[in-house]
Amino acid sequence: QVQLVQSGGGSVPPGGSLRLSCELSTYIADGYCMAWFRQSLGKEREGVASMYIGSTATYYVDSMKGRFTISQDRPKNTLYLELDNLKVEDSGTYLCALRTRDKWTGCRDGLKSAADFDHWGQGTPVTVSV
Repeated sequence: QVQLVQSGGGSVPPGGSLRLSCELSTYIADGYCMAWFRQSLGKEREGVASMYIGSTATYYVDSMKGRFTISQDRPKNTLYLELDNLKVEDSGTYLCALRTRDKWTGCRDGLKSAADFDHWGQGTPVTVSV
């Protein structure tokens, strides 16, 4: 079973930046969808961004466009999410996810459901406060 090992996160003041990492424990072939979600206390997980392993194309949930950047380092089997100009309301647990059920065309659709993914990182907290 592939493991998604997350790192990064932490506490920053408003306007600060963080880069989150999600490293796959094993090689996964090109074409599988990976995504970032976040979850705040009392709320359901919401999609942030997605991309296919081995691709440079990126996809964002509309409400997340502008300040967040998804990317990957293929030789390192690592997915990243850069968070810039952070706001208090960005606080929460950020999780990376992988879908291996199939090579899913829905990765590019923008809207993301947690149920679409079958592998998850452990989550990393992001706290934005003064």
